Amino acid sequence: MRTLGIAGSLRAGSYNRALLQAARELAPAGMEIAEFDLRELPLYDGDVEAAGDPEPVAALKDAIRSADALLIATPEYNRGVPGVLKNAIDWASRPPLGSPLAGKPVAIMGASTGRGGTARAQEQLRAAVEYSRANVLNDPEVLVPEAYMRFDERGRLTDEETRKEIAALLETLASSTRLAHAA
Repeated sequence: MRTLGIAGSLRAGSYNRALLQAARELAPAGMEIAEFDLRELPLYDGDVEAAGDPEPVAALKDAIRSADALLIATPEYNRGVPGVLKNAIDWASRPPLGSPLAGKPVAIMGASTGRGGTARAQEQLRAAVEYSRANVLNDPEVLVPEAYMRFDERGRLTDEETRKEIAALLETLASSTRLAHAA
């Protein structure tokens, strides 16, 4: 089962990239998680889209299409979804009736240094992705507050409760993906 991992942060040492690394370690048998880097995506522009998707956008859409499922790790910036991640969703949602997100099983998780653990960002992200007709899991939720207390100095997730939550999320995503392919 090919799962596309997307981190909503561009920082190499971000906690959300570290969450994706932990997910790769905790993935159930048969699940492979490959990360797509959003760094090269241009800002969404309908005029640019009308002229044809730029190569980084085409690559994102192809990666989503070829994946069986998506796993998105989002930080929370100013109580919301980071612009780079929202921009990626805006591109991937196009065209409205031919979006590669349509019908795709999607799991969301997130880490932040604050106490909210990305609850607001996840709510906004869930709404944007669901609007594109993706099948977004509502639970289990993986909200990682005060991330600096849950990762070691090398960026490895050391919090056992969070590791269990990620493993449960991945099992649910795998089950949801199998059901979607069986239908």
